[in-house]
Amino acid sequence: MLKKILFIAPIPPPITGQSLISKLLLDEINKNYTIEVVNIRKDSFQEGITGLKRIFQIIYILFEIFKKKGETDNIYITISESFAGNLKDLLIYLICSNKLNKIIIHLHGGSIKKLLWDKHPFLYKLNKFFIKRFKYAIISGYSHNSIFNEFLPLKKIVIIPNFAQDYIFTNNYEIENKFKHQKIKILYISNLIPQKGYLILLKAFLLLPKNYRNNFELQFAGAFDNELDKNFFNNIINQEEDIIYFGVVNNDIKKSLLNKAQIFCLPTTFLEGQPISILEAFASGCVVITTPQPGILDIFEEFKNGYLIRKDLIQELHDTFINILKKRKELFKIAINNYETSNIEYRITTYTKKIENLFL
Repeated sequence: MLKKILFIAPIPPPITGQSLISKLLLDEINKNYTIEVVNIRKDSFQEGITGLKRIFQIIYILFEIFKKKGETDNIYITISESFAGNLKDLLIYLICSNKLNKIIIHLHGGSIKKLLWDKHPFLYKLNKFFIKRFKYAIISGYSHNSIFNEFLPLKKIVIIPNFAQDYIFTNNYEIENKFKHQKIKILYISNLIPQKGYLILLKAFLLLPKNYRNNFELQFAGAFDNELDKNFFNNIINQEEDIIYFGVVNNDIKKSLLNKAQIFCLPTTFLEGQPISILEAFASGCVVITTPQPGILDIFEEFKNGYLIRKDLIQELHDTFINILKKRKELFKIAINNYETSNIEYRITTYTKKIENLFL
């Protein structure tokens, strides 16, 4: 008889890095296990409880977990980093209190300790009470070890890097071909929320003198959280011939955009876990420009994988674009390195096998 797993995670829509990873993992483990799914997705990208509808959703989620926990062999939970989300997780732990030694939690971010537990000692104590009894805690990189090392022994804190989907991967020939083009395509693919840095990127690009801008094309793809932000953005770029917004794109368009872009830019101000968009950029042979968030630095080395911007993000990004024009020959070497590294380290088969080993 196949082992039974209670899988508690967000499943798209909407598509976020976390929900996409959860869906792909679910599809893989469905082949070898009996799965009971509780979808904890949200309808927006905003953190916390955003209205009465979300409260009813959480009540329903908790009821579904109570019904389905049954004779499960493992309980897999992706945990939240918001205050309200952590309260929801604590209620889940309470409902599953007779199965704490079967729980495997997966943290996709990296800010829960700094922004939540350090500020709210009572939450820290409640989480410690439960988590120290868990089977495993999964993190995406070494920089997040300190989040759980006061709760669990190191052997129960498992580092499993994220992955890029197989269809995203390119090859050396295609990378070489796209770097022959005179115009450099700069690509942003992520949710278009301010914390992810899309406005920083837009402002830095608009600051470029025309003789520099003529060497670039700036492309955006992703979902806005509301129509007001979307309309504001479109009003700015409508008169700009070298700035294009593709909207929410399907897999084929995303692959095409990544395969033609030489630069991938994510000037995020989030305390990131490990952005799947950066791993996709690596797999597509892109040079990456980003910020030194701890989770990003687990997979990113400056000048080896691309360029970092640190303090005055708009000005530094503007200056980086200008410097890139002087170092075009270096870009291809970086792009090839990113592709070759991702081909070895960031495949879904590697990711899934490591998680399935925890179910044994």
